[in-house]
Amino acid sequence: ATGAARLSALAAARSGAGAVTVLSPANAVQVNAAHLTSIMLKKADSIADVQEFIDGRRPSAFVLGPGFGVGEKTRDFALGVLAAGQRQDGRVDGVVLDADGITAFRDTPNVLFEAAHRLDAPALVLTPHQGEFARLFADIAGDKNFSKLAKARSAAKRAGAIVVYKGADTVIAAPDGRAAINGNGAPWLATAGSGDVLSGVIAGFLAQGMPAFEAACAAVWIHAEAGSRFGPGLIAEDLPLALVPLLRELAENRNGMTAE
Repeated sequence: ATGAARLSALAAARSGAGAVTVLSPANAVQVNAAHLTSIMLKKADSIADVQEFIDGRRPSAFVLGPGFGVGEKTRDFALGVLAAGQRQDGRVDGVVLDADGITAFRDTPNVLFEAAHRLDAPALVLTPHQGEFARLFADIAGDKNFSKLAKARSAAKRAGAIVVYKGADTVIAAPDGRAAINGNGAPWLATAGSGDVLSGVIAGFLAQGMPAFEAACAAVWIHAEAGSRFGPGLIAEDLPLALVPLLRELAENRNGMTAE
């Protein structure tokens, strides 16, 4: 499902990542090349290919999971990128795990959590919807005594990760207990590919040095606000460009200017 990765990549670029590369299996390179212009493209069929890219290009942030497929390869790629944070060269600062990247660990969640808890591991951001949340945190999800806020906080502590528990009232929680509830969600965002765009925005902010919790909070609000302003008829392809006037307005306000 190559479109999901391209949506994430375009969103990362629109949110300020600067240089964005899609790592693509060889059998999808031609399809991706036909749809990418400013986004770079590199073949990556193995974790060795990914490590070569990390060592050569030193990327700050990764998104892994959208359209990736579920299986051992997905787990290997995710664990390999998380392990790259322990290297002196080619350090990765942040990893956003979404969609298939989350589901791939449904039978072995502790393997992912142990990797996230390791010293010098990159910041990990998990972006599950309700079903994906239950795949990683079945006992927490099934506890009727927990509110959604309590579930997100408990999951973040266990995982050693920022958890973005998506929904109409998205909850963002950190392992240290910090949490935020985003209240500007819009029904127009319930469209295929919307979550891929959100993952890309988070990565775009991580790539600019924003701390993981703040990057997730900012991305969730901006993603929802862009969807709200666009309104009915929104599809995921609209969202990256819909971010632009909103980001410009925020930048102008920060600089003490009045936005039109």
